[in-house]
Amino acid sequence: MPQQQHKAAAQERFRRELTKSQMADLLSMISGENTDLVQFDEVAKRLKARQRIEMGTQMVRLDQIVGSVGRYRDFNREFLPRSGADKGRWTQIDAMMNSLEGLPPVELFKIGDVYFVRDGNHRVSVAQANGLSHIEAYVTEYKTSIPVSVSDFERDQWLIKAEHADFKNQTKLNELRPDAVIELTEPGRYEILLRHIEVHRYLRNEESQRNNEESLGWYEAVASWYDNVYMPMIEAIRHYNVLDQFPERTETDVYLWIAHHREQISQRYGLAPLSPDVAVATFREVHSERLLERTVKSVRLGLHRAFGLTETPLGMTEEEYLEARKRHDAGEISLGEAEELNREHVVEQAPADDADETEAVDSPPQTPGFIPAPTES
Repeated sequence: MPQQQHKAAAQERFRRELTKSQMADLLSMISGENTDLVQFDEVAKRLKARQRIEMGTQMVRLDQIVGSVGRYRDFNREFLPRSGADKGRWTQIDAMMNSLEGLPPVELFKIGDVYFVRDGNHRVSVAQANGLSHIEAYVTEYKTSIPVSVSDFERDQWLIKAEHADFKNQTKLNELRPDAVIELTEPGRYEILLRHIEVHRYLRNEESQRNNEESLGWYEAVASWYDNVYMPMIEAIRHYNVLDQFPERTETDVYLWIAHHREQISQRYGLAPLSPDVAVATFREVHSERLLERTVKSVRLGLHRAFGLTETPLGMTEEEYLEARKRHDAGEISLGEAEELNREHVVEQAPADDADETEAVDSPPQTPGFIPAPTES
């Protein structure tokens, strides 16, 4: 094919690929799905990928390339060109590739089983557009202890893995309780568990101070939270088969939802924190991913309110309600109130700039917020 024809074909191919990317971006605005290339710097930082090894030139599968070092806005996740891509550069490479002219290897960074483009984003895009399965690349690998694959970059699973690793490192829970299974399906939630532990530590230490007992250190608080807060709730979740209503979720997901629900009940009705059984029972009355059950419960809640029966939460007996109100009136505070008091306490006890650095060894990580609204879909 003459050079002019190669050029014309390249321009037409670019136009088609650009249209595809525009349609994909439009659909992503409707679906909420992120179609951007993954940023190498963010992944390397979160996965603590530091050790660098030169791997030399090799053939790499195009479907294992998930991101870019610097051009992650110019192409989408499928390496379709966006408006920021250089049309002249793209069509020139396409014409050269189809006229069998030699092209230099691209440069890729590797983390786990995935790759990021250091140099050659347009070449990768053109190769994808021409239906190639592999591309020649000079590879530099960055080692990480967290295994990641292409599937982990769908719905931010890689980020959840990184946060899980951070949680284990900060709590040492796998050492303190080797049988513990803490798994979440949404990013940003492990920080909330850390807040739960810190609030539990605050409440236990307030009790210890009243009883002239020794305060809990951070890792003691982790073990105490797991034994006395987390597992009792998990046992109640299992007893009531709550996970059957949320087959795509984990026990820890549901634990966070119920913790949020329990806090809402405490604040709305002026109650002390509900026991695990009562918290789960009331949660089941108003939450379900099954449409029929949710509809029935909505009708029941509407009738409950219509007849002025809002004084007691659905799923809670009068005896349970009065017991929780009695504990609240006696001074037992909600977890949200405890967190606010702990926040004030931390500010008051903040060490001076010249304090001994060793004082912070047994301190918990500081993260904002307490319990967000549950995500049920």
